[in-house]
Amino acid sequence: MEHEQLKFTNPPTLFDPNPFGFSHSVLINSPLRICYISGQSGGTGKGHLLSGDFRTQVINALNNLKIVLEQNSMQYRDVVKITLLIVDYNQEKLEIWTEEAKRIWTDSNLPTSTLIPIHQLALPNMMFEIDAVAIQKK
Repeated sequence: MEHEQLKFTNPPTLFDPNPFGFSHSVLINSPLRICYISGQSGGTGKGHLLSGDFRTQVINALNNLKIVLEQNSMQYRDVVKITLLIVDYNQEKLEIWTEEAKRIWTDSNLPTSTLIPIHQLALPNMMFEIDAVAIQKK
C-alpha cells in the first residue's frame, strides 16, 4: 500500500503516544476510509489522569475514542469493531459497560465486539481500554 494512502494521527488534546511506540490511529484512504484506532483508556487530557471509578474510566475512554474519530472526520456510527479490555472483570463491570455503550450505539448499529478480561493494563490504575475499527465510504 502506498504510504500517501496512510494517515497516522495523534489528537493534540490526548497524551503523546510516540514515546510508547504507537499512534492513536491510522486512516487508510482507499475506496473505503478505514481507521484503526489504538486502545483508548479512561485517562483524560495530555496528563492521562485516571479516575479511581470504573464507570468514569469507561465514559472517559469513550470520549477519547470520540476525539480520535473526530480527528479522522468520523463518528461513533462509523465504528464496526471494538475490543474491550477490562481489569478484574465481573458482572457489575459488564453491566456498566453495557449501559454506557447503549448511550452511544443503538441496537440497530452496535459494532462487533470482543471483551477480554485481564489482570492489568499498561499503567497502574487503568481499569478499562477500548480499541476500534471504523469504516466510511468515500
